Amino acid sequence: MSDLQIGLILLGVVLILLVLLFNWWQDWRIRKQMQEQFPERESDPLLGTEAPVMARTRREPGLGATEAPGVVTESDDDPAEVDPTTEVVIDISFAQPVPSEQLHAAIHAIRKVGTKPVRIFAEKEGGGHRASLRPKENYVSMQLAVLLANRSGPLSEIEWSELWTIAQGLAERFDGSTEGPEQNEVVERARRLDAVCAELDAMVGLALQLPGALSVADVSRALEEAGFLRHGQQLAWMAEQGIPRFTALFNGRLPGEVQSAGVDRVELLLDLPNSPADDQAFSRMASVGRHLAANLDGQLLDDQGRPVADGADQAIDEQLQARYQQLVESGFIPGEFRTARLFS
Repeated sequence: MSDLQIGLILLGVVLILLVLLFNWWQDWRIRKQMQEQFPERESDPLLGTEAPVMARTRREPGLGATEAPGVVTESDDDPAEVDPTTEVVIDISFAQPVPSEQLHAAIHAIRKVGTKPVRIFAEKEGGGHRASLRPKENYVSMQLAVLLANRSGPLSEIEWSELWTIAQGLAERFDGSTEGPEQNEVVERARRLDAVCAELDAMVGLALQLPGALSVADVSRALEEAGFLRHGQQLAWMAEQGIPRFTALFNGRLPGEVQSAGVDRVELLLDLPNSPADDQAFSRMASVGRHLAANLDGQLLDDQGRPVADGADQAIDEQLQARYQQLVESGFIPGEFRTARLFS
C-alpha cells in the first residue's frame, strides 16, 4: 500500500470523526436550548394541583394582595414604577425588614387621599422592586405615590397633609423614618400640572332629542342594535383597542343610574384624553347620532342646542385631531392608562 493510499485512508477517518463530533455538538446544543426553554419541574403539573408559574393569572400593579401576581420569578422587578411627571412620593424606610403579611395589614385600605389616587411600591429585602406584595417576602422600604392632579383639580395642601399623616403612622408602626418634598414645592408642582392638563382637556358632546319619553330598556336596545356595547356601567361605541371612542348618557346619567320611568334625551360624549386618537372622531360620532335620530324619530343637536349641520363634520375632525396631537406632544397618549389617571 502506497503512502498516498495510507494518507487518503487517514484523511477519511479524520473526516468521519469530525462529522461525528459536529453532530454530537449540535445535538448537545439543541438539548441545552430545550432545557432552557422548558426547565424540569419539581412536580409534574399533570399529576399535581399546583399551576405552573407561567399559567398563573397576571394582575394589574397594586398593593393589598397576599397572592403571587404571576408571570414573574422571585428575582424579577415589577414593571410598574412611580411616574415622576404626574406623581409625588413619600419614602418610608423601615428599621427592620417587615414581613409582607404585616405590611399588607397596614396598607391594604390606602387607596386615595381626598380625590387623588395613591399607588404603593415596596423594596424587597435583598433587592427587588415590587408594585404588589408577595407572600413570604420581607420589605425594607416603601413609597407612597400620589397623583398630582386630575379633573377634580390639583393636589391640595389638605390632601398632601393627609398623605403625610398616613406615612408617619406607618413609620411609627414599623419603627421607620419618612422622607419627602416640602409641601410648598408639592402644591406648586400640582398647580403647574393641573394648568397644563386644563389646556389639553376637551370633551365634545351631541344630544339626541327624542319626540317623547321612551323606556330605558327601549332606548338601550336601540343603541345596542346600532352597535353600542356594554362597558362596565356604560354603553359605549368601542375602538379596536377595547376602550370607548364615545359613550351614551340618558338624561345626563349612566343608563343604569336613571331613576325616571322614561328617557327623552340621549347624550353622546367624546372624551378626547380618554379615547384613542382618531382623525374622524367627530364625524364618526355624528354619523352614529344621525342613524339613531332616524331610527328613534329624534333630532340631533350640538352642545349649543342647535341642529347639527352636515357640512361641519370635517372641520371639527381637524380641530380635534390638532388637540389629539397636542396631547401626544405633551407626553400624554390619548386612551392610555397613564393619561386616563390624569383626566378622570
